[in-house]
Amino acid sequence: MKLTFLGATGTVTGSKYLLENDGKKILVDCGLFQGLKELRQRNWQKLPVNPAEIDAVLLTHAHIDHSGYLPLLVKNGFKGSVYCTEATAALCGVLLPDCGKIQESDADRANRYGYTKHKPALPLYTQEDAHNALERLKTVAFGKTYSISDFLEFSFSRAGHILGAACIKVSDGQTSIVFSGDLGRPDDPLINAPAHIQEADYLVLESTYGDRLHDDSDPMEQMAAIINRTVQRGGLVLIPSFAVGRAQSIMYYLHELIRKRAIPKIPIYLDSPMAIDATRIWQEFHTEHRLNAKQCGEICQTAQYVNSPEESKALGDNGSMPVIIISASGMATGGRVLHHMAHFIGNEKNTIMFAGYQAAGTRGARLVHGEKEIKIHGHLYPVHAEIANLDGLSAHADYSEIMDWLRFFRSPPRRVFLTHGEPEAASSFKFKIEEHLGWDVALPDYMQTVEL
Repeated sequence: MKLTFLGATGTVTGSKYLLENDGKKILVDCGLFQGLKELRQRNWQKLPVNPAEIDAVLLTHAHIDHSGYLPLLVKNGFKGSVYCTEATAALCGVLLPDCGKIQESDADRANRYGYTKHKPALPLYTQEDAHNALERLKTVAFGKTYSISDFLEFSFSRAGHILGAACIKVSDGQTSIVFSGDLGRPDDPLINAPAHIQEADYLVLESTYGDRLHDDSDPMEQMAAIINRTVQRGGLVLIPSFAVGRAQSIMYYLHELIRKRAIPKIPIYLDSPMAIDATRIWQEFHTEHRLNAKQCGEICQTAQYVNSPEESKALGDNGSMPVIIISASGMATGGRVLHHMAHFIGNEKNTIMFAGYQAAGTRGARLVHGEKEIKIHGHLYPVHAEIANLDGLSAHADYSEIMDWLRFFRSPPRRVFLTHGEPEAASSFKFKIEEHLGWDVALPDYMQTVEL
C-alpha cells in the first residue's frame, strides 16, 4: 500500500487521504479546507491525482471538512462510488447542497458589493454540483466487510462524534490501516461512544485536542451563567453553531436548563434551515444516540424554527429581548449567523456564545482570542458584545479519552500517523503516545507519500 496525505496535516480541516494498492486508488474522506486563507486557497488547486482515476471514496462522516470537496471531485470527473453509513448519507443530503448554496450566495454578494479581487467571483461549486455528487453515495452498515477489488476490503465501526460517524479499516489481506475519522467522547450525553478497535498495522489518528483536556466543569452550569447574566442586562444570546450535532446538543442543554428552571423561559430560535433538517434526521436515527423517541421529540421542540430569509431578518428587527438565537455556522465562517453577528456584536448587552473548537483563522477563533474589530461581508464591526466559549461542548475526544481508546489495541500498530490537529496539538500528542505507550508516531506533511 501507498498512502498520500492530501489534507488535515498541520490543520483540522481538509481531510483527504489517498490510498493506492494493486492499481486501485481509494480516497478516504474528501473534505474542504477552512479557516486560514492559505488553506482555503488549496480548495481551488488541482488535486495531484486525476479524479477520474479514483476508484472509490470512503467517507468517515458528513462534516464539511470531511465531505465538502465531494461535489468538486465529481464535477472534475470522479465516476466511482462514495461509501458511507446511512446516517452520513442523510446528513450529506443536507450539508452538501447547503454548502453549494452558501458559496453561490457568497460569490453573488461579493460581486454585488465589490469586495473581491476576482472579476467575477465564482463559487467553488453550486447546489447542482452538490446534488450530482449525492448520486454517487452508497450506504454500508457498521460491522460488515465490503470488497472494493479482489484484494481490497473495508469495514466501518462507530466513531461517536455525530450521527453516522465511522472509523474505517482497509485491508489488502496482508496489511491493514485504520482511519479514525473524528473520535467522539465516551461519555457524551447524546451520541453513543466510539467502538473499540483492537488491531491494525497502521493508524491514521485525529489529534484535534492532542494538547488539552476538556474542561471538567458542567457545560450546563456554564451555559446557564452566561444566559442569566445576559438576560439581566436585557440582551440577546447569539450562539454560532454547527448545524449537525452541535445544534442538537445545544437544544438538549437548553431544554434541560428550562426544565430545571435554571434559566428563564425566553424565546429560542433555531435559525438555520440546515440545522432544522439535521434535527429531523436526528429523530429518524434512534440507534445513533442515547435518547428515546419521546425525549428526542421534546428536545426538538425546544426552539422555534426559522426557515425563510425574511423570518431570519425579522429576528434582528423585532426589538424583542431577551432571546436566544442558534444559527450556523459554528466558527462564524459563513451562513446566517454572520448577518446576526453584524447586527448584534456592537451592543455590550448582548453575548456571542461559541460552543466548541474554533479553528485557526476563523472569525470564531479571532473573537475568542479577544479581537476587538471583526470583518463581516467586507465591513468592519467593533466588538462590544460579551464573547464566551463553551469548550466542554466539543464532540471530539480529548487526549486522555483517545489514550484510553488506544489502550484497547491488542498490540501496537507499526506506526501511528497523527493528523487533523494544529501543529502544537499534534506535536504534544505525539510525545504523549510515545512516552505512555511506546508506539512509533509520525507527523506527516501536506502531500507526503509513505509506503506501508
